Amino acid sequence: QVQLVESGGDLVQPGGSLRLSCAASGFTFSTYTMRWYRQAPGRERELVASVTENGGATYYADSVKGRFTVSRDRAKPMVYLQMNTLQPEDTAMYYCNAIRFSIQYWGQGTRVTVSS
Repeated sequence: QVQLVESGGDLVQPGGSLRLSCAASGFTFSTYTMRWYRQAPGRERELVASVTENGGATYYADSVKGRFTVSRDRAKPMVYLQMNTLQPEDTAMYYCNAIRFSIQYWGQGTRVTVSS
């Protein structure tokens, strides 16, 4: 059974940091690109960050570049999203995604709220 379980979402003040985690199981983790998406209320889901199968390449949306860092641990297997200098516009539900060709899996999401 495929599972992607996110954790780490919380309420944080502007300028703060959070580290999101995604625990993967039930599929060959090392062959999937892993991604973080987010969806704010009333907005479409958007790709935030991505890391390739071997962790050798990453992608970031312009809105988070320089503030967020995506990484993966093949041994565990886990994917992380380190989020620094958080802003109110980062408030959203954050989803972990695994994709390989036409196959993709989604987690249930973890909520991040940035507010004073």
